[in-house]
Amino acid sequence: MEVRDAATSQEALYYKSLPGNMVQCFLCPNQCVLSAGEWGLCKARKNIRGKLYSMVYGKISTVHVDPIEKKPFFHVLPGSQAFSIATTGCNMRCLFCQNWEISQIFPKDLETQPASPEQVVANAKASGAEIIAFTYNEPVISYEYTLDIAKLAKSQGLKTVIVSNGYIEKEPLRELLKYVDAYKVDLKAFNEKFYKTLTGGHLEPILETLKTIKQSGVWLEIVTLLIPGENDSDADLHAMSRWIKENLGDSVPLHFSRYVPQYKLKNLPPTSPETVIRARQIAMEEGLKYVYTGNIAYPEGEATYCSGSKEKAIERQGYFIIANHLKNGTCPDGEKIPGIWS
Repeated sequence: MEVRDAATSQEALYYKSLPGNMVQCFLCPNQCVLSAGEWGLCKARKNIRGKLYSMVYGKISTVHVDPIEKKPFFHVLPGSQAFSIATTGCNMRCLFCQNWEISQIFPKDLETQPASPEQVVANAKASGAEIIAFTYNEPVISYEYTLDIAKLAKSQGLKTVIVSNGYIEKEPLRELLKYVDAYKVDLKAFNEKFYKTLTGGHLEPILETLKTIKQSGVWLEIVTLLIPGENDSDADLHAMSRWIKENLGDSVPLHFSRYVPQYKLKNLPPTSPETVIRARQIAMEEGLKYVYTGNIAYPEGEATYCSGSKEKAIERQGYFIIANHLKNGTCPDGEKIPGIWS
């Protein structure tokens, strides 16, 4: 079985061999130590006879062409289409995961499509999309595949974006950032208890990821899914917004989304629209310029504003652009809004 597995997989990056055919992975903060034949917590990497392999390389579980706003990216080529792909697995265990059917499963337990990096890039170009998005499950756990596609896409003039939980070590992150254009991180909460109890991860590595992305110059946007009674207190929202402004600046877009019960956290009610609107108000009070709402009908929270004139620069309805008054990211009054506009 292991001989066949090795023949249909790719040796992993960022691991070291240990005595007794054991290995330790250094891709993400889980730093799994694996005996021969053992899988990582991500369900995507496996120790085969003392070597670590990616078991999801070239195995696509999901393909869609989506509006870039669905990722969500609001400051990246508004109105453009993203060729969106996923593999299987994740390095977190979020009880509220909306894509658990692919993120909490082994690749052998789901039918996947084989696709080389060359095929992915060719298919993306044939679709007419301007962007390849690594999304739906966690792109970090298919690191080698994601990296190879991003390198090839960059060489052929396609942009690439990562939709991630941010749970990655600094060295592989810095290498990946050389080849991607934008990175969306789910900052799931601003307290360690939430991360430990509801995700199986930790907060501090996410904060380090956010700072590393910002320092690299790669475009960054942040999303927080507000879950009633878990991460939506005024104190946490004030603290998170202050941290973002102090460490990342006042111009990083922050999206607050409404939670709808699913997966293993169905005992809680949906988030009220009022909570999402209040979160936006708190973040703006703390000085953040671009704060958005998601999964609720609130046009004011979907629009991008020129911070000087307070006029609408981009008007949205759901995932669709109603009006775009920017010219290459510049407001009619001359104010430049940060982002990727061309």
